[in-house]
Amino acid sequence: MHERSSVDDLASRLRQELDRYSPGGKLPSSRALVDRFRVSPVTVSRALAQLAAEGLVVTRPGAGAFRAEVRLPAAPGGDTSWQEVALSADGAADLVPRSVDASGVLVSLAAPPPGVIEFNGGYLHPSLQPERALAAALSRAGRRPGAWGRPPMEGLPELREWFARAIGGPGGTVTAAEVLITAGGQSALTTALRALAPPGAPVLVESPTYPGMLAIARSSGLRPVPVPVDPDGVRPALLADAFRATGARVLVCQPLFQNPTGAVLSAERRGEVLRIARAAGAFVVEDDFVRRLVHEDAGPLPRPLVADDPDGVVVHVCSLTKAASPSFRVSALVARGPVLRRLRAIQVVDSFFVPRPLQEAALELVGSPAWPRHLRTISAELRTRRDAMTSALLAHLPELVLPHVPSGGYHLWLRLPDDTGESALAAAALRQGVALTPGRPYFSAEPPAGHLRLSFAAVAGTSEVTEGVRRLRAAREEVAGRPDGV
Repeated sequence: MHERSSVDDLASRLRQELDRYSPGGKLPSSRALVDRFRVSPVTVSRALAQLAAEGLVVTRPGAGAFRAEVRLPAAPGGDTSWQEVALSADGAADLVPRSVDASGVLVSLAAPPPGVIEFNGGYLHPSLQPERALAAALSRAGRRPGAWGRPPMEGLPELREWFARAIGGPGGTVTAAEVLITAGGQSALTTALRALAPPGAPVLVESPTYPGMLAIARSSGLRPVPVPVDPDGVRPALLADAFRATGARVLVCQPLFQNPTGAVLSAERRGEVLRIARAAGAFVVEDDFVRRLVHEDAGPLPRPLVADDPDGVVVHVCSLTKAASPSFRVSALVARGPVLRRLRAIQVVDSFFVPRPLQEAALELVGSPAWPRHLRTISAELRTRRDAMTSALLAHLPELVLPHVPSGGYHLWLRLPDDTGESALAAAALRQGVALTPGRPYFSAEPPAGHLRLSFAAVAGTSEVTEGVRRLRAAREEVAGRPDGV
């Protein structure tokens, strides 16, 4: 609490001094403020973040803090209230509401305020992204003959061939003709669900599961039906029950390092899941989203389900985004049979094709010596950060239950004690300077308990991991001391 009062006091004193600076003028450096007010660098960072949140200060990484420009009065707005009627006029006919709730997705996409440790991030920290290799690949791609022309609708043949080899392995169980290049995993999942299920239909989903997929399903008018997972993946007996009870024709699953639990579908269950889906006349959408974020100690990985599926049960989704950069949105859909033509048609109608320069850059990147070096680097870094987070949690927050330590991916899934409200803890954590992800958006029905998802990939390093857990400990103590925190 002393740190919080110091932050408020410093913010108040800086607020009173802002008139000394013209709009856009630079404030003293953080070091100068530390020396002048005899406070810690953390206190200075949080006080500036508070002023930035109030719109009084603008912080620029590497440049410093500046007084915000004077805001001109907003122009008078029109009356948009008519849209409430227009957007809901036909709602009564919808079997499932099609309003879009993006809150579960925005938690991991929104950048936290300055000074806040990012335990809610869904992508690699910039220091882990292959920025030089990406820049070089994009530069070389732009000089390729025809790089700015129209690509084939399905994607560049060479890129489709690369994905086919990467997915099917040396046995050649996946061919380039079965690959469709798409603009990121989220877009590919949207195309798949639109192709496989009509509005109003049920779709089976793992429980818990990725909130972005639940948002896709609901915005498409589909009805997500949860099937519980355990450390060995989706539970086959409950899956069979769900198919019988709902008549669903689609299951969406993440067999490798599932989001958020980190579970891997066991060898015994892989064939069983495909047999159950085949008997139900259903498709399995395999979201293979973090195969390239495997940890150094993982050992050999199981093949994608689609590599062992000659009957076209599996529609496979994979992407380069997670291992490269949030803006490097290149992915692939793999399917066999008539469904591939439907997937292609939907993508053509929605977006025509993935821009050719981006496809050419993908080819340059994955074909360069820098790519395997980068994958080895992040494999080691993710293991180190995972171990740092698990050790810090054991030391400072042993009451949080960690049922599974994954050997791939970028996060941990924690169960809260029964007396802890996840929303209250998330709010307190943000006040302490750490952003995290509450567990509720990962469930399509009532959750069995409170949970948190903590990312260790979006932070600067292990010291920030340790500091973030220390702040989370302070947040836990804050909530435990408040009657409204339970």
